[in-house]
Amino acid sequence: MTFNPMDMTGRAVLVTGASSGLGRAAAIALSRLGARVFLLARDEVRLCETLAALEGDGHGHLSFDLNSVDDIPKVMADIAGRFSPLSGIAHFAGLMQTKPLQASKPADYESLYRVNVIAGMQLLRSCAARGIVTDAGAAVVLVGSVMSLVASPGQGAYAASKAAVLGLVRTSALELARFRVRVNAVLPAHVSTQGADTSNHHLTPEQMEQFERKHPLGFGRPEDVANAAAFLLSDASRWITGSALTVDGGYTAQ
Repeated sequence: MTFNPMDMTGRAVLVTGASSGLGRAAAIALSRLGARVFLLARDEVRLCETLAALEGDGHGHLSFDLNSVDDIPKVMADIAGRFSPLSGIAHFAGLMQTKPLQASKPADYESLYRVNVIAGMQLLRSCAARGIVTDAGAAVVLVGSVMSLVASPGQGAYAASKAAVLGLVRTSALELARFRVRVNAVLPAHVSTQGADTSNHHLTPEQMEQFERKHPLGFGRPEDVANAAAFLLSDASRWITGSALTVDGGYTAQ
């Protein structure tokens, strides 16, 4: 048998934001590596569409709004109890926003922090609870952004929330190491998804072309980020924790 360090046969992995975009791509990639995937998102119809696209058997799903952050520990316990203790968590649910600082309100920042940061914190906090992850431990991947490293006008709330993700990843990696839980992040640049394209609807075709030129390898595809997340969830990255993997087509190399 050919050795594959990314083989995840039989492992249970939770993917949030799995109804579309990066989350859907990650769920499909993990299923192809043999994982049993549990899908979490708000839209039941689109969740079922993702479920139908998965390879293999034994997958599950639940319609849940991660804005309900106080309920996340209970949901995690329910998932572990009726599905399986988890070997991995990929938190792809998140909000994007483009709004100049002068037009921003505290509520704009609070809404992004709630899903992008606080929901991620609750998922990580659950990993220390008995029975949520396997006795062998688990790997967690949060989704950051290159906007946490470089500035872009109108991205204040989004960039601030993603910078907070980096701090959360590093501190959680240290605190959860005793539970054999690894914590890392992927930092994408622009990936062509429906959500990302919608957020850039204000740009003209010429501006989009100029934006793409800032990515030496062009815009990314959802599977580019999904494969990076799969690597961080697999044993191929068993000695990596507290790190952020930039997946940006060269955007931050300039």
